[in-house]
Amino acid sequence: MPVDNLTASVLPAAFTQTTDRTQSFEVIRRNGSVMRFDADKIATALGKAFLAVEGSQGAVYARQRDLIARLTESVVQAFTRRLPSGGTLHIEDIQDQVELALMRSGEHDVARAYVLYRERRAAERAAAEAQQAEIDAPVLHVTDGDRRLQLDRATLLAQCSEACINLTGVSPEAVLEHALQNLYDGVPMAAVRQSLVLSARTLIEREPDYSKVAARLLLRSLRLEVLGEELDQADMPTRYTEAFPKLIKRGVGAELLDVRMQEYDLDKLARALTAERDLQFDYLGLQTLYDRYFLHIDETRIELPQTFFMRVAMGLALNEIDREERAIEFYHLLSSFDFMSSTPTLFNSGTRHSQLSSCYLTTVQDDLEGIYQAVKENALLQKYAGGLGNDWTPVRSLGARIKGTNGKSQGVIPFLKVVNDTALAVNQGGKRKGAVCVYLETWHLDIEEFLELRKNTGDERRRTHDMNTANWIPDLFMRRVMEGGDWTLFSPNDTPDLHDKFGLAFETAYVAYEAKADRGELKLFKRVSAVQLWRKMLTMLFETGHPWITFKDACNLRSPQQHVGVVHSSNLCTEITLNTSERETAVCNLGSVNLLAHLVLQNDQWVLDQSKLSRTVRTAMRMLDNVIDINFYATPKARTSNLRHRPVGLGIMGYADCLHRIGLAFASPEAVEFADRSTETVCYLAYSASSALAEERGVYSSYRGSLWDQGILPLDSLRRLEEARGGYLEVDRSSSLDWDALRDRIQKYGMRNSNCVAIAPTATISNIIGVSACIEPDYQNLYVKSNLSGEFTIVNADLVRDLKALGLWDEVMIADLKYFDGSLAQIDRIPSEIKARYATSFEIDPAWLIEAASRRQKWIDQAQSLNLFLAAPSGKKLDELYKLAWMRGLKTTYYLRTLGATAMEKTSVPVESASTFCSIDNPDCESCQ
Repeated sequence: MPVDNLTASVLPAAFTQTTDRTQSFEVIRRNGSVMRFDADKIATALGKAFLAVEGSQGAVYARQRDLIARLTESVVQAFTRRLPSGGTLHIEDIQDQVELALMRSGEHDVARAYVLYRERRAAERAAAEAQQAEIDAPVLHVTDGDRRLQLDRATLLAQCSEACINLTGVSPEAVLEHALQNLYDGVPMAAVRQSLVLSARTLIEREPDYSKVAARLLLRSLRLEVLGEELDQADMPTRYTEAFPKLIKRGVGAELLDVRMQEYDLDKLARALTAERDLQFDYLGLQTLYDRYFLHIDETRIELPQTFFMRVAMGLALNEIDREERAIEFYHLLSSFDFMSSTPTLFNSGTRHSQLSSCYLTTVQDDLEGIYQAVKENALLQKYAGGLGNDWTPVRSLGARIKGTNGKSQGVIPFLKVVNDTALAVNQGGKRKGAVCVYLETWHLDIEEFLELRKNTGDERRRTHDMNTANWIPDLFMRRVMEGGDWTLFSPNDTPDLHDKFGLAFETAYVAYEAKADRGELKLFKRVSAVQLWRKMLTMLFETGHPWITFKDACNLRSPQQHVGVVHSSNLCTEITLNTSERETAVCNLGSVNLLAHLVLQNDQWVLDQSKLSRTVRTAMRMLDNVIDINFYATPKARTSNLRHRPVGLGIMGYADCLHRIGLAFASPEAVEFADRSTETVCYLAYSASSALAEERGVYSSYRGSLWDQGILPLDSLRRLEEARGGYLEVDRSSSLDWDALRDRIQKYGMRNSNCVAIAPTATISNIIGVSACIEPDYQNLYVKSNLSGEFTIVNADLVRDLKALGLWDEVMIADLKYFDGSLAQIDRIPSEIKARYATSFEIDPAWLIEAASRRQKWIDQAQSLNLFLAAPSGKKLDELYKLAWMRGLKTTYYLRTLGATAMEKTSVPVESASTFCSIDNPDCESCQ
């Protein structure tokens, strides 16, 4: 049957209402003319597609006419929802919607035929337009300073071609074509260069390698800004060598760099620069460095990628005997992307204010002078890019007696408002927001009001919307929750020793105070149901995202340094567990190993390259240890603590990328096993490297009496936690390496660092090197990331590779990924194995994240930043999840990220709930990494 008859027999009955609804729509054709929207044309196009694939005989014809009616109606509904009052539609938008309607109805063969037809017609039009363009192309001119020149398209095409070298699926012609569309006669040359970069950016969603094209085009502009001339990649080995000494001297002259940087053999270091490593960058990574890390004089950059990494390396080698050799060693580790130092180190290494540490933890004293001294120290530490964790448990509660005035205290809450506003007022060196997390123990009498600090209702004078909060929970409370018991709240001025006790000692003292309260010897206390308080904690966590759940006893009973103090809180991102006191501010220096860079194929299996990983960790631990001596300390208490205990925090990133490369689903026993074995290896190598540094440089001063000194390694310390809890601990204890040999080595040589391993969020440094953040699952497979450098299209390159191998990567797939928010779950034609492998964060049962975290935690001497993702939260699920975290021996948890219940047009695909979901590139998280 002719297609016109097929569609005509369908439309009159079906589209009476459709025609009424679309009378206010107009369609923009490709030539720019405007015509009335006509649903008949959609049905006709669909009819042609079905006839081309299936023919129109018998039952096939009957199915086609009904399906065409439904599909046409679904296309019309999509536009009427989008533009309920009518408006204009582009012809390409209509055809895109037809493709999606075919795919979602399962008509894959017809959709593919339709896509191929569109591509063929687009190619024909492009060829015709190109031919006509040669005839009709206007002559464009550019302005460059005082000069007006004709636009040199051949040169621009050559630059695009250079940017595409050794990349797959990219077209220099496509980049140039998109860029030319945004140019006009007399356009500044700087705008032409920017247009090329933006053109490549727009193509990233179609082919991930366009991200590298955009980065390489950005490099050309950066070279012009720094070196004063536009250079090809082939020119850079020579120009780097020539320019590096001059750039260092320029930085010293501008009082940006430490004068000692001129004392290096700059020519030797310049010869070590590896220009081709500039080509490793994705666009997000290079743009981030450009916007926030490269040194500048009056907004003009004086650093290129390789000079930047060498500057950081030189700053970390200042105290080395063989400075040039160590600087080159450090440079190669950073510039190869095998390891990356944390953001404060990258910001400030080699500068006149070398504040290189990431995290600071303080304890606030219970008097007015101590409180405001703590606020002042927060400001000083934040000034140079430090992230803060404050322990406020010692401060007396609301209603407690003030002996000096015979009045009553206002409690903790009013002072936390001051802390909140200080974090806003003192940003981190003018580069990012100040950030702080406040911790309070569960027995504090102000705990219930503390839980409500982030609520959007109530007295604004008792709300802290810009500050993070966390519960510091003793095991005794969790046991009473599990057993349905009561819980007593005290003011710390009545129970001062509870703050410094943990384990069985805490339980003994706490029960004694409860007895005193029962006898009437304590007037200020409150008895509540432990279960009800726990429920309120979880309710506030769901509603506001705070306070986070962290566990005091797991942090202390497994701390190597329990012989010289108490862990009173964690840090801003919950991975640091160090002692604090009135005299000591804990400091931690961070950096992370890129696990993906150490994955190699051996005997057809992906495994970690033990030899390379050993070299990486050994050098990384030396760099982190050097930070302690070079560091600028904003307060004496921070200097005292860091030099005495010398803690560092080596972490990992690229974990999800490793799973993709190996072919493992995040939610699988094999992935949990990989988490176990990879963390065991990194920790083993880190502790071994610290012991080697102790052999070379000596042990840290508080080493004697530590768990290290007693021969108790992190895995062994699980026994202490289990004994103190009297059960309630279910942790896998398996191992694969020779820990006895390491234990013997530590007994012989000691340790250089009190703590060695902490897995931080790596929010920004993972962007720089282009891998997945720390231990996070994929957020989405295609999305737009927003951070302080702008908006960036992120596409999962591993997924694209696998879909290409299956012949499934096409325009329809891209559109479906956008429609379904980067999720594969509802795209029928994708195999289930691929869906499992690339399940996004909210599609993974968070219990799998806890199981993997438990396997890591047994090896780690500090903690890990563990976000939990829950698509459909309920009180029961939250209760089970956080009890599981406690039972599995986790020390801390980080954000609870949840989803809302509605989703605009996509009723089956939820959207983020703003009240409980922190940005994937959260500025707070960046304070650590």
